[in-house]
Amino acid sequence: MKIEESKKNRYLGATAIILAATLWGFDGVVLTPRLYNLNTGFVVFMLHLIPFILMNIFLFKEYKKLKDFTRSDLLVLAGIAFFGGALGTLAIVKALFLVHFDHLSVIVLLQKLQPLFAIILAAVFLKEKIKLRFIFWGILALIASYFLTFGFQKPNMIEDVNLIKAALWALVAAFSFGSATVLGKKALNRLPYYTTNFYRFGLTTLIMFIYVLVIGKLGEFQNVTSTNWLFFFIIAITTGSGAIFIYYFGLNKVKAITSTICELFFPISAIIFDYFINHHILSPIQWISAAIMILAIIEISYKRKKVK
Repeated sequence: MKIEESKKNRYLGATAIILAATLWGFDGVVLTPRLYNLNTGFVVFMLHLIPFILMNIFLFKEYKKLKDFTRSDLLVLAGIAFFGGALGTLAIVKALFLVHFDHLSVIVLLQKLQPLFAIILAAVFLKEKIKLRFIFWGILALIASYFLTFGFQKPNMIEDVNLIKAALWALVAAFSFGSATVLGKKALNRLPYYTTNFYRFGLTTLIMFIYVLVIGKLGEFQNVTSTNWLFFFIIAITTGSGAIFIYYFGLNKVKAITSTICELFFPISAIIFDYFINHHILSPIQWISAAIMILAIIEISYKRKKVK
């Protein structure tokens, strides 16, 4: 009976992660790019403000935990909010806006390099050992990411300037989300995932409010169209806080390698949505590069989990 229940939980967990990953793929290709008429910083502010307001309805009691937080807890949560919320989201939204509906699936795929940065950062800050196998797969992933972006053609610094900038921003996003992963690992040793996410969204909202205020874009509210509001709320309910809670629900029920494989539905779904909605398809060399990069990421993630 327990075996059947355990199997049921694994299937449920895997399904939840696949659903969350698919929602993120849909967001990266279909939803967030439709907000391109607004300032990037303002968009990131709104993408955290609305979900945080919704979270307060269900998680208002989380404020009571503030008095129990140690200085270390606060620093880790602030780091997650800065890297995983503010900088990471700013970078990926900037990248998506730069390509303006072209190469969206490429940008989403580049973002999947985050395990590479997470392991490097874990080696630096958590003193985890880096093995020769990781160096091999890491270099292979980076080489594949180049061909995924530019194919066999040498990038033109004038004609491809937006694609080059978008690719660099996607790498900044991968680094930032990788940093948040390392910090999140530390936070989850002490705090429940819903507490971590509540304060991640709250602190990110505060950081982005200050940022938008400093750059003078708080008046961007007057430029928000009814369509923009619709997309903001759809993202807030589905791919924003909704997908994150679904993801962590599933993560608690499956093994690490299972979650790594299920998360591949993120770039896969992005490619599918980009084809059916934006009518874009990867070239043969991009398909091969994407496959090699995904294989490298699986190897990097899997070998790391086995060592732990």
